[in-house]
Amino acid sequence: MTDYRKLFDLTGKTAVVLGAASGIGKSSAEALASLGADVMCADLAADGAEATAAGIRANGGLAVSANCDASSASDVTALAATAMQKFPRVDIAVTTPGLNIRKTILDYTEEDLERVINLNLKGTVRFFQAFGRIMTKQQGGSLIACSSVRAVTIEPGLAVYGSTKAAIGLLVKGFASEVGRFGVRVNAIAPSITETALTRPITERPEIYNLYAGHTVLNRWSHPDEVATAVAYLASDAASYVSGSTLFVDGGWTGIDGPPTGLTQLAK
Repeated sequence: MTDYRKLFDLTGKTAVVLGAASGIGKSSAEALASLGADVMCADLAADGAEATAAGIRANGGLAVSANCDASSASDVTALAATAMQKFPRVDIAVTTPGLNIRKTILDYTEEDLERVINLNLKGTVRFFQAFGRIMTKQQGGSLIACSSVRAVTIEPGLAVYGSTKAAIGLLVKGFASEVGRFGVRVNAIAPSITETALTRPITERPEIYNLYAGHTVLNRWSHPDEVATAVAYLASDAASYVSGSTLFVDGGWTGIDGPPTGLTQLAK
């Protein structure tokens, strides 16, 4: 009989998490470490990355930190090189940073467009290139990117951001088709609304908070650790036959056409 618990065990594996200073990236680093992986916590916010690594070490895990600007090609390349200096191999590589400039298309400036595309889309390609080269050479690994429900559902002001997140889904499929023969898996997570430091300006406004919560079938926001468990699954051998997929962790947001209201009236 298959030892299903062991499939989720990451003992002896190594992981790099870009965006580990806060939010989903931080929780992902902690989740991977708690399942046994040695983790490199990377972020533009070097102090935050080290704080995450220190927290992992305080709980008995092995973690180091690194400074990396996810929008910089040279930084991402250097991060991959640093990982290979610290670890004998890289089994798991996760990238979570993303940028949203909420403006209508008519209001977008050239600078806005470049910033969003450079981080969200080009940044993902560069991450795949840097760590994909390592994983194809070592004949195995799991790459995980971060998409969003905005890849498939949209509202005014989110078209450019949503387009980059939709593109990530196709990048995952395309890259999975190219590196699968080397034993490398490529997937993405697609969260909806998550309570993080970045969303605090929204979560502190009850009318907005409740409006978005109402778009989920669970009528609440997620916590970063609930998204991180999906990352841990995709990183593990439990997902050994999952590649080219985007796993929606959205509380049912994309499963319904608008807020699930009016049920009481319909039942009468």
